[in-house]
Amino acid sequence: MEVGDCYIGWATDEDIRTRGASGGLVTAMLAAALEKGLVEAVVVLKKLGEFEAVPVVTSDPEEVKAAAGSMHSVPIVLSRYLDYGTKVALPAKPCDARSTIEQAKRGQVDIDTTYIVGLNCGGTMHPAVTRDMLDVMYKLDPADIEGEEIDKGKLIFETKDGKEHAIKIDELEEEGYGRRESCQYCDVNIPTMADIACGNWGVIGDLAGKGTFVEINTEKGIEILKNAIDAGAVEITPADDKGKAIRAKVDGAMMNVAAAANKKYLSPIEGSHLDYYMNALSDCINCGACKTVCPVCACGEGAKCTDFSSASDTYKMSLFHLVRFVHLMDSCIGCGQCTDVCPVDIPLTHIYQRFAVPMQEEFEYKPGMDMTTPPFFGVDLIEEGH
Repeated sequence: MEVGDCYIGWATDEDIRTRGASGGLVTAMLAAALEKGLVEAVVVLKKLGEFEAVPVVTSDPEEVKAAAGSMHSVPIVLSRYLDYGTKVALPAKPCDARSTIEQAKRGQVDIDTTYIVGLNCGGTMHPAVTRDMLDVMYKLDPADIEGEEIDKGKLIFETKDGKEHAIKIDELEEEGYGRRESCQYCDVNIPTMADIACGNWGVIGDLAGKGTFVEINTEKGIEILKNAIDAGAVEITPADDKGKAIRAKVDGAMMNVAAAANKKYLSPIEGSHLDYYMNALSDCINCGACKTVCPVCACGEGAKCTDFSSASDTYKMSLFHLVRFVHLMDSCIGCGQCTDVCPVDIPLTHIYQRFAVPMQEEFEYKPGMDMTTPPFFGVDLIEEGH
């Protein structure tokens, strides 16, 4: 087994295989990491219903197993729940994986003791919007939903009577539903920056729907997969070339969709850029919620930027936002958390992305690059004497 190898894997436990997505490989791998002592804790989402969950840091393999199954409508970024120095594993969407690496670069996470189990992601949905969408578009009661998945461009809900209800994602998004706007223009679908990347794209033939496509990206990826195999928790078989090609094709199609959404939501600013930013942030009430949930912010509670988040700041654009622009220009991952919590509905993710992405392109840097991939934004500036 080597870095770069690709496999199809599944859980050996029938219950995990049935409840977990795509054969339950990820759940089985995380539980085995705890059972065999590879890690001390795992970060998972504890389900409180089909549309509600809370992050849990657990050392109980049974709690990990209970969290089996995907939840596209709980878009929490988990990197903020990692403790420095603890050997920990977490299932990670691309934005989770990228923010974990950004936190590691800022000394908030020990990347050497963190196992990032990446999950392919075509986008997440806001729980409140999802409930409304079920009522308006699907004519379904949210209480009747048993599960959901995204397949072949459709969002499919399964009800408790075993029936499936599908609508094209494009149709939903045209009506203002479906994936969050920041997910629509995100072009990172396969988390190759994670230690191991897992998903159902590329699983074909008899294993379709019953196995997980796995790409090993680091030595830690080898370690966590081999640990699960040695524990008897998972089985694997090499991925074939056709499956690899299909996976790449799906990823390419998703990137094309993201490019179209980018033009829709992040079209070039017309007129004065300064006027745009001042007008866009004019409704800010200085509550600081965007900083609190930001998964790449490493300032801490006592940071000076928080002092600027107050009603006494009478500048046309809050000093708090000016500081955040600078802090995020090399690290904003467009995860959408800030927009989700803004009490006055400022589209903060769009605003920060408009500022950050040109900066990142200028320095040929993409947030979530691994710890060995140059150039590093801050390091390059220092070396050039700026």
